[in-house]
Formats: sequence, structure tokens, C-alpha cells
Amino acid sequence: MGLVYALGAYLSWGLVVPVHFRLLGALSPGLILAERVVWSSLFALALVLLWRARLRSPFPLARRHALLVLSAGLIAVNWLLYLRAVNGGHILDASLGYYINPLVSVGLGALVLGERLRPVQAAAVGIAALGVVTAVLMAGTLPWVALALAASFSLYGLIRKVVGVDPVIGFLAETLLLAPFALAYWAWTPEATPRDGATLLLIALTGVTTALPLIWFAAAAERMRLATLGLLQYLAPTGLLVLSVLAYGERVAPHQVPLFALIWLALALYALDSWRAARQAGQRDGQGRGRGEPAA
Repeated sequence: MGLVYALGAYLSWGLVVPVHFRLLGALSPGLILAERVVWSSLFALALVLLWRARLRSPFPLARRHALLVLSAGLIAVNWLLYLRAVNGGHILDASLGYYINPLVSVGLGALVLGERLRPVQAAAVGIAALGVVTAVLMAGTLPWVALALAASFSLYGLIRKVVGVDPVIGFLAETLLLAPFALAYWAWTPEATPRDGATLLLIALTGVTTALPLIWFAAAAERMRLATLGLLQYLAPTGLLVLSVLAYGERVAPHQVPLFALIWLALALYALDSWRAARQAGQRDGQGRGRGEPAA
């Protein structure tokens, strides 16, 4: 079931979610974000009430739980950037951002958490940085949308790792923290929410398409090896890339060619290194059990 959950999460992020928000392209990203927050909080609240016996309680509250205020702000920024990219015809930039994301996460782990990088991992991060520098030199501008998406989601993941709260409860806390701002925007914006049934249904479903992939991802993480889950994460930006070129007619700009090439090279090295490390760890565990050591 772990593989099913992982495929559901990543294929939703790569194919279902962008199409869903593209269908709401007549609305401004700000209004879609406000609607997304409100409906996500309602859906998450319903899940918490339904699953309350299964979820890990966050009580008693610890000082680290206050970091959820920061993670809520980061995920709101990430969602807004994503909406602007998808509805503004820049799905290719969103794809690039989520290709860069795991490498930024590796770098943050080393800088903030003191995680040691294996030589191949360090080389992969360096190659990705070289790709960004090359693109900047060729285009004369930063790929700021892609970089901002990667940075905001990587920082979000770092904070959620430090907080260590149940995924569903953490998501509910974040959306409830954002809900007052969403409702204020909803009340004061001159833009009116369309009243036709199809649009209202699409708006209400933003809560489902936001929360369910996150829940499926958490379920997959509990059932699968992290290395396997890490390799599958590239399905989401690949789906975005295919959609942007084949479905929405975007074109890869000349300065993006070396950037994508170097990012894919970095990801291939990173994936190969992760697979080898996981395989060696599995072999060591098997040898240990063969000598009579207990399984972890």
C-alpha cells in the first residue's frame, strides 16, 4: 500500500493539482489562495474529528510548536507562488522549482541540522548551483520563481521536521492560523467569487486536492523506505514538465536547457548515491541479523 499512497500523492501534485488550479484561471491567485486555505481547514478539521483516535496528540504543547506559525507563512507563500506560476503560464518554472527542491533540502540539512553530506551528494548540490549560475549568465536574470518555490518548500519541510507534530494535526494548525487572513481577504477584496455551480464545486475541492496528497504522502512515508520515497518524488515535477510542454504549449527557453540538463545530472547522481547507500545499509542489517543481532 505504501507504493499506492506515494503514487497517489506525487501524481496528484504533478498532474491533478495543476490542472485543477488551471481550471480556476479566471480567478486571481489571491482569491484562489484564500479559498484554498478556508476549504483546506474545513477538510482537515473533519479528518481530525473522524480520525482523532488514531492521531498523535500534540499536547502538552512545547516551545517548538510555535514554529508552526512560520511554517504556515512559508506554505502560504509557496502556494501563492505556485498559483501564480500555474495560472500565469509558467508551469515550466514550477517544475524546475520542484526539481531543485530536494537538493536545497540536502543543503539545508547540512547547514542547519549538521547532517554530513557524502561526496556524491555534495557534488550534486554543486552541479545544481552551477546550473543556476549558468542560467543567470545566459539570461541575465535569476529564475526567481523556481528558486523561491524550492526555497519556501525546503524551509517548510525543515521546520516541520523540527516541530515533529502529527502531519494531519500540523496541517490543520497551519490552515487555522492562515484562515483569519484568508477570511479578511475574502471579505475585503473587490473580486467576487463566481456563483455558477461548476466553479463553486472546483473551489470547494481545493481543500481535498490540497489535503489528500499530503495525507497520502505521510501514509507512504510510514510504510516505505525513505530512499525509495525520495526517488519517487521526481514524478511530481516530471508531471508538471509534461503538462507545461504537451498540454499548455510552453517552450523551453535557451537559457533553461543547460539548467535542466545540470539539474537532471545532479538528481541522477543524488538518486544513485541514495540507492547505493540504502542498499549497503540493507546488506549490513542482513549481515547483522545473520550473526544473531536483533532486527531494529
